This record gives sequence, structure tokens and C-alpha cells, in this order.
Amino acid sequence: MAVVRDLRVLLRFQGFRRLLSVRLLSQGADGVFQVALAAYVVFSPEKQTSAAAIASAMAVLLLPYSLVGPFAGVLLDRWRRRQVFLYGNLVRAAMASATAVLMVSHAPDWLFYASALCVTAVNRFVLSGLSAALPRVVDDERLVVANSLSPTAGTLAATAGGGLAFVVRLLVADSDAAVVLLGALLYLCAALASLRIPKELLGPDRAVAHPGLTAALSGTARDLAAGVRHLTGAPRREAAWALAAMTLMRFCYGALLVMLLMLCRYEFSSTTDDGLALLGLALGISGAGFFVAAVVTPWAAGRLGPGRWIVVCAAAAAVLEPALGLPFSVAPMLVASFVLGLTTQGAKIATDTLVQSSVDDDFRGRIFSVYDVLFNIAFVGAAGVAALMLPPDGRSVVLVITVAVIYGAVAVAMARFERQ
Repeated sequence: MAVVRDLRVLLRFQGFRRLLSVRLLSQGADGVFQVALAAYVVFSPEKQTSAAAIASAMAVLLLPYSLVGPFAGVLLDRWRRRQVFLYGNLVRAAMASATAVLMVSHAPDWLFYASALCVTAVNRFVLSGLSAALPRVVDDERLVVANSLSPTAGTLAATAGGGLAFVVRLLVADSDAAVVLLGALLYLCAALASLRIPKELLGPDRAVAHPGLTAALSGTARDLAAGVRHLTGAPRREAAWALAAMTLMRFCYGALLVMLLMLCRYEFSSTTDDGLALLGLALGISGAGFFVAAVVTPWAAGRLGPGRWIVVCAAAAAVLEPALGLPFSVAPMLVASFVLGLTTQGAKIATDTLVQSSVDDDFRGRIFSVYDVLFNIAFVGAAGVAALMLPPDGRSVVLVITVAVIYGAVAVAMARFERQ
């Protein structure tokens, strides 16, 4: 296979191998920590889980990406990237260990969330640093392939870490704190792996002059605003509409995920372990929908056009989500997990394509930063809205109908735009 051949070539570069090992360990630890955090908030036997607690956990997991992400590069241009990987992962190992201690000591919720927030906030710097360091360890000819394979390998590592967390929690240690400590150990391994990389290899070069930090941060804010203005120009309106549609579909997916968590915890299972296993199954099925979307979307978007494929995805979700969700039973809900995974990811791939093809190259990075902020804030906002609407057992006809209406509105609006 071409992918295996390309990876084999890249692994001949010693610097790439060592950088990849840091990525795999770091993102594997992220997967472990995120599942452990979700399991503690939702499925801890001694806690009476609420939708508000789930919304708080989502905010801890996602808001650092949105608030810190656009400005991470400013600081990474001033810090040695090898040192970011070393000290960043050491800080995360320490804070994850502190989070585990807070779990078993039944500390106040605000203190637990503050500790977990420190772990996830550092993550944005590590991930951005991994991407920024990649051109320093491969040649120009193979940089595009490395940019494709390396993040994909990291995503697979995070998925594997999440699966490992489920296995440890259900089969080895009936303790969320123990799973968090496993994540802390992996963060420590990532820090030690970074020591194999020479300090100067990953840059940035000291000879390069940078503007003052305050000027750089304010300049980043101005650049983001300029990116938004660029997006509203006539030749790029389809990309702007697609971004708006994707933000609303991400909102719907987030609200339904909170409902699924509550249903798995209270409605569909009699024990917390059964609920956790059912959640793992539902997320795995949704992930299968993501995979099918990656296979189907290039063909469908090629035949229909990316904008019309978004219409199809939103319309399918508008029809099937209430049909499968309103019975509030396990089998239809699992089918809905697959459908929503497929339609959400299909729309995202189409949106990515429109942004990449219609936005000027000088603005593309800024637009994707705005995209990232919208994507995560919509998810957190959906959790907050769901927290206000959901009853304790998670059964909410109103939420299911509201989400279907939003999907339908997205389909109608995009269809009208495409006709024009």
C-alpha cells in the first residue's frame, strides 16, 4: 500500500522517528485522560451526574483549544520546541497526578475542574509545536506526506488511548483515578522521549527577529479579524455558508452527545459499568460513521458538489435523527450514532474542501483558526443548552425535535444558496 510505503520512507529519518514517538505518546495519553475524565464525571458510582456537570467537563476539554489555539504560535516562535515537549508533558504528568488525587479525596468540583483544565490547556502548545517542528525533521520533498501521516497517526494513538482507558476501567481497575494515573505515566514517557531529540534541532532559530510579545498577540487578533472579513467577500460566500452550516451541525452533534451520555448513565443501563460499556460501543459505532464518511464523501461531493453534499447530510440528519431518537431505546440510538457520525463528518470534509479551494492561500491559516474556534465553541455551547433542557434521565423529546429543526433549517438554507 502507498501509505505503508510512504511511512516506511519517513521512518528512515531519525528526527522524524523521535518526533513521531513524542506525538504518539502525547496523544495516546490525551485519549486516556479524556476518557477517564468523562467516565469520572458521568459514570462515577458515588456521583449523581447532571447535564451541567457534563457541560463543565466538555468546557474543560475543548475551550483551551479555542481560546489558546490561535495565539499558541506566537509563543512557540519564542520557545525551544523540544523544551515545550519536555516541560509541557512534565507539567501535564504532574497535573494529571494531582487530578487523580483530587478524585479519590472528593475535593470540591471547582478544584477538580481547575486541575483538569491545566492538563488540557497545555495540550494546544504541544500539538502546535509538533506540527511546527515537522519541517525540521523531514526534507521538503516529503513534507506533504509527513503532514498527512503524522497527525493521522496521532489521532489513531488518541483513539487507541481512549480504548485502553475503557479496557482498564472496565476490566483491570474499577477506578477512574487509576486510569488518570495511567495517562500521567504516558505523559511522563512522552517527556522522556523528547530528551532523545537534540535541543537545537526543532527550532526556532535564535537569529530570527520577532516583534514584541504584546504586539505579536494583538497582531494575531487583527489577523483573525482580517480573515473573517476576507471570508465574507463575494467569491468566498459558499465557504462562509458552509462554515455556518458546519457550526450549527456541530452544535447539534454536541447536544445529542450530552443526551446520549445521560441516557447511557440512567436510562439504558442498571449499573455504571454497563452504561460505560454501552457508551464505548456507541462512540465506536459513531467512529465507524466517521470512517464511512471519509470513504463516501470524495465520491458524493465530486458528483453533487461539496455544498449540495452538505445539504444531503443535513437533510438526512433532519429526517433520521427524530425517527431513531424519539423511541429512546438502545438499538435505534446506536443506529443514530452511526448516521450522525457519517453526516457530521461528511459535512465537515465538504466544508474543509470548500475552505481550502476558495480561500486565498495567504488567509487560509487564519480561516482555519477561526474554524477551529467556531467548531469547539459550538460544541461547548451545545452542552450548555442541553444542560438547561435535559431532564435527569436524559429523555427529552423537546431536545430531539429542536435538533431536527436545526438540521432542517441548515438543509433548507444551504439548498437555497446553492440554487442561487
